[in-house]
Amino acid sequence: MTEKLNIKLDNLDQVFPAAFTPDQLARAKTMLLQRLSLSAHRFYGGKMQTVPKVGAFGFNWFNVWYTPGVSAVSRAIRDDYAASFEMASRGNLVAIVSDSTRVLGDGNCSPAGGLGVMEGKAFLMKYLGGVDAVALCMDSRNAKGENDPDTIIEFVKRLQPSFGAVNLEDISQPNCYRVLDQLREACEIPVWHDDAQGTGCVTLAGLINALKVAGKDIAKARMVFYGAGASNTTIASLIMQAGADPANIVMFDSRDSLGKHRADVQADKRFYRKWEICEQTNPTGIRDMETAMTGADVLIALSKPGPDVIKAEWVRKMGKKAIVFACANPVPEIYPHTAKEAGAYIVATGRGDFPNQVNNSVGFPGILKGALLVRATKVTDAMAIAAARSLASFAEKKGIHPEYIIPTMEETGVFPQEAADVAMQAIADGVARAPMTREAVYEKARTDIAASRGLLDHLIAEKFIATPPQAMLDEALAWTIAQMQQPGK
Repeated sequence: MTEKLNIKLDNLDQVFPAAFTPDQLARAKTMLLQRLSLSAHRFYGGKMQTVPKVGAFGFNWFNVWYTPGVSAVSRAIRDDYAASFEMASRGNLVAIVSDSTRVLGDGNCSPAGGLGVMEGKAFLMKYLGGVDAVALCMDSRNAKGENDPDTIIEFVKRLQPSFGAVNLEDISQPNCYRVLDQLREACEIPVWHDDAQGTGCVTLAGLINALKVAGKDIAKARMVFYGAGASNTTIASLIMQAGADPANIVMFDSRDSLGKHRADVQADKRFYRKWEICEQTNPTGIRDMETAMTGADVLIALSKPGPDVIKAEWVRKMGKKAIVFACANPVPEIYPHTAKEAGAYIVATGRGDFPNQVNNSVGFPGILKGALLVRATKVTDAMAIAAARSLASFAEKKGIHPEYIIPTMEETGVFPQEAADVAMQAIADGVARAPMTREAVYEKARTDIAASRGLLDHLIAEKFIATPPQAMLDEALAWTIAQMQQPGK
């Protein structure tokens, strides 16, 4: 007999029949969360709303917030551009821009198809980082029906007067490389690609601590990367900047290993970032996973949803105290229990219902908060690496072990620390227009995050946010169990 779900969705393992195998339990949790997500999004009509930060204290306050009073604000901003960050919301406002051409593991979901993810990103920014955000899914198709990177570039350039930063999301390769690289240089506010720099930051953070737990040296560790999209190529770049030896790295895409033998990558100039990896890594020209995995210390997979994309027999070929990051969403390339059975010492995924969630959610809220507070003009690679070291340090102080190598979203204290460390790096890199002390950044971030969480708690307590009905949760659980009981499940 199964138990009912409670509103907090704690202890998901305990609501399913005890007879479920580890594989069945992992599949059931995925199905339950996706079924419940559909119902909950319909119930709430999306995840975000606009709430004023000022009050209507009497009739004439309408004239202060709007005409005639507000014309003085318009003139002030006209005469002093910096005032737009102080007298309007843009100083703490992020545009989350996507053309929805590569949404999680689902690929091209149509321009509007990414709204669920982008609103989710906005929710996390507000709750975890005290940052306001707006989901902007745009149509990047040109007259020929092709997704055109120039359309995204022009869109972002034109919207920047309203925002303090831009978070690019779920833009397919190769367009994502050109979009990020051009906008980072062309815009006066930070433009960053969370699938690339964000994933790179949190993966590096997890790897730093995983190597410490396993007693391995980043400069000597042999690493295999499975998947060569924007995420994994950026991860590899940041890891090399952090001390990994390119000669010890082999990366695979859907066709072959990367290396100087890949004339097809060299010939297509749109994949210039991928060719940089070809030039730097795999000097011996390894061509197959079995050879690459033999004796490897680390596997970092960001390819396609699994399971069974990463084979257990590959993991068995790895060296002692092997580290496996299987970070595809929504289902990892190999389930943690399978990787552990094959000999992995530390396993991380992108999901929070398994230990060691290597997910952008512990990165972007603090990183963007730090960048916004010092009015950075860009998020440099050094800022992303500083964030990774900040995350790793926070976890290490709590006590790292094979089941805990990176902070979780529940650890509130990590985000102001991360914001402060990122802001200090922005100042050191010369990209901060409004430098602050580390203590001032930390305290402002801490206060804003507490206010955001307090606001949400108040809205729930006062019933402005309805509690999801128990029947919704019960239906999702019953549906999942019925699906799992079908033959072949």
